[in-house]
Amino acid sequence: MPSPLPLDGQVAVIAGGAGAIGYASAQRLAAQGARIVLLGRASGDAHAKAAALPAPPSAAHAAAGAHRAIEADLTDSAALARAAAEVRERYGRADILVNSAGFTQPVPHADLDALDDALIDAIFTANWRAPFAAIRAFAPLLRASGHGLVVNISSIAASTGIGSNVAYCAAKAGLDTMANSLGRALAPHIRVINVSPGVVDSHFVPGRDAAFNDKQASTTPLKRIGQPDDIAAAVEACATTLLFATGSVIRIDGGRHLGAA
Repeated sequence: MPSPLPLDGQVAVIAGGAGAIGYASAQRLAAQGARIVLLGRASGDAHAKAAALPAPPSAAHAAAGAHRAIEADLTDSAALARAAAEVRERYGRADILVNSAGFTQPVPHADLDALDDALIDAIFTANWRAPFAAIRAFAPLLRASGHGLVVNISSIAASTGIGSNVAYCAAKAGLDTMANSLGRALAPHIRVINVSPGVVDSHFVPGRDAAFNDKQASTTPLKRIGQPDDIAAAVEACATTLLFATGSVIRIDGGRHLGAA
């Protein structure tokens, strides 16, 4: 039986790393020994979160200042290229890229006029183009790693067509197709896996409150909604044990994609 891949010394770049799922993933990967880069709009909160992550077991890595936040507009390809150069200069490597950032806005699916061109473009930019651009920017470092990994946070909206709005469902479907395409194109040096949550207890979708969460839990087979750490556990598995997977979409949704009984 293959042993789990040790992460001590590896560098994990997490786009959207200060968000709920991104930071839960950072905590799990750091606990496995990875050095973490929280990539995004690096507010003081992001820097504080990076500093609070557990230090790597290696004294040399810990002494070098293991974790940090790097500010970058994730929708700007030039900013992502600069971030990749900074990671190369600081660490000399990047082994894992987690694309956990995104954007959406609730729009009823039948309200075609409310889903205007500007909102469609913003949703596709944040949820498809930005992850692709991040992969493009970090691909040379990931390829040089020899066991590079990309994990994209998708959504079951990609396959159910039920989500915050039609454009969001379509953008996540595109993200899943990207995993198929890049899983093939970047093999064998870089694996690409999508983790596909259902409803998660976070503030990602504006306007969703406790009453909404309770209703969703009641119609989910496992009778609860997801927590950020549920999704982070799948990200950790992609990095440590699911080493024969690429081009895959892994649903972590409590069975919600099965529909109501």
